[in-house]
Amino acid sequence: MRHASLTALRPLLALAVGAGLMLAGCAGGAGIAPAPGSAASAVAAAPQARGPFVAAANPLAVEAGLKVLRQGGSAVDAAVAVQAVLGLVEPQSSGLGGGAFMMVFDAATGEVTSYDGRETAPNAATPELFYENGRPLGFGDAVLSGRSTGAPGAVALLAMAQGEHGQLAWRDLFGDAERLARDGFVVSPRLAGMIAARSGQARTRWANAYFTKADGSRYVAGDVLRNPAYADTLAEIAAGGADAFYHGRIAREIASTVAEGPRPGALTEADIAAYQPIERGALCRPYRIYVVCVPPPPSSGVAVLQLLAMAELTPDILEGPASADAWTAFAQLQRLMYADRDRYVGDPAFVGVPVQGLLDPDYVAARAVQAPTLVGAAEPGFPPGGVFAGPDATQEPAGTSHFVIVDAAGNAVSMTTTVESVFGSGRMAAGFFLNNQLTDFSFEPLRADGQPAANAVAAGKRPRSSMSPVIILDRQGRLVGALGSPGGSAILAYNTKALVAVLDWGLPMAEAFALPNLVAKGDDFGADTDRFTPDLQAALAARGIQLRPNASENSGLHGAIWRQASDGTWRWDGAADDRREGVARTD
Repeated sequence: MRHASLTALRPLLALAVGAGLMLAGCAGGAGIAPAPGSAASAVAAAPQARGPFVAAANPLAVEAGLKVLRQGGSAVDAAVAVQAVLGLVEPQSSGLGGGAFMMVFDAATGEVTSYDGRETAPNAATPELFYENGRPLGFGDAVLSGRSTGAPGAVALLAMAQGEHGQLAWRDLFGDAERLARDGFVVSPRLAGMIAARSGQARTRWANAYFTKADGSRYVAGDVLRNPAYADTLAEIAAGGADAFYHGRIAREIASTVAEGPRPGALTEADIAAYQPIERGALCRPYRIYVVCVPPPPSSGVAVLQLLAMAELTPDILEGPASADAWTAFAQLQRLMYADRDRYVGDPAFVGVPVQGLLDPDYVAARAVQAPTLVGAAEPGFPPGGVFAGPDATQEPAGTSHFVIVDAAGNAVSMTTTVESVFGSGRMAAGFFLNNQLTDFSFEPLRADGQPAANAVAAGKRPRSSMSPVIILDRQGRLVGALGSPGGSAILAYNTKALVAVLDWGLPMAEAFALPNLVAKGDDFGADTDRFTPDLQAALAARGIQLRPNASENSGLHGAIWRQASDGTWRWDGAADDRREGVARTD
């Protein structure tokens, strides 16, 4: 099933909590009465969480979302407005030419639903898509090629979700973005820094035409940038719905741009017209007194749940953010999680992803017990139902955003959205950047013995994604929180850090997000070394955790948790990561 009501799911959830089973394709809480006076009892006594609340990576996008909520729009209505503005003011991260995963909580029914707007490979794609002269292309060459672009999914996802959860007319959700595109918006410092790059996607002929002023200089922070082509595209989509994007002028421009050199791609108008988003079930699993819900594959949400399941068996995690033992445990569990994720997760329409096996209680326990003695890179395990696929050669660079919205009725959206790299492929069509999402496939389709990689390229296939937007419920199935982050493959580390910090360590959301990031994959420990104290770094080094500056895209966490304030009132404790330019606001 794709989603289910709370009433129907309570018996299943109660069984799952007791037996440790994985909850697939469902939502809601267990209906288990908490002990009087416990933390669970306090959560259970909370009033229903309601908005308005918006957290996103740019204040202009947040205001557009709040405006929709003020007009009686739903969380999904506001998500359409937020994405339309982000694609204009933060084009390095997401946009109409990209894809997304969205989690939706329906307050009236208790349903949690995931929407998969991941891009798809063209019909002509082969496992050797990124080969040239018998060898894989360099990553930079692949990104800048036409081969890197898949059929965009964000617009179709938003249209599907808004058709099911919207309150306002679709045509009325693009006004702020269209106005900003026509009249101009002020370039932010972060966007200006990306524009100033001296190579890569910021220096393609498309980017140069967009980011160069009449006097030949580049736009800098504080300049007003206009994009009339984007305004025209939004006007067409507002009037004609998603069909206006996937058929006609916009689709022709996308296909034409992809077909240009160097290294033309094979994405056609027919591939774009054939794109379909997928409404999938949410993966939900009990964690402590909560239930954490994420999207199923090709999202890597299952890896978030696996790490949390191992953390629940690891007492050191509870020692808190000042503890070297807690950070060591967190790092070691990550290494095990990433080894399994990289081996097994892919598009479930093409490979058998052992979701049940990866979350099987006996398997989780067997993996967790390896953490204290793990030396060097972890090897993937053998989860029940797993097919030991070939090694993965996937790279996941920067170019993603996340936002969270709660409306007045208590409906919520947690959405991670991306064009993959900074400015995607660097190619523009109809006023927006095109994704380079197909470089999220493994460049090496086979290993030496001929076994296929789970994330190998195939026609119509969706590349594996680290995007894993989170919805948090209590055991009664009521909304408690939502969060998520950009970060490439480090998204899994960022999301789980935030979840542990908020749910286990009890930190305010802003403090949880501001904690140092630690990304442990293979035999490397990338970290925000400037945010770890010298004493903590030394203590970690003594335990074999030698921190190096983080080479991953940095975090951009956004989210909120429903908490009781010191005056006894319940309110959203929301935040935006201080590493970026986002804000979190209630009205």
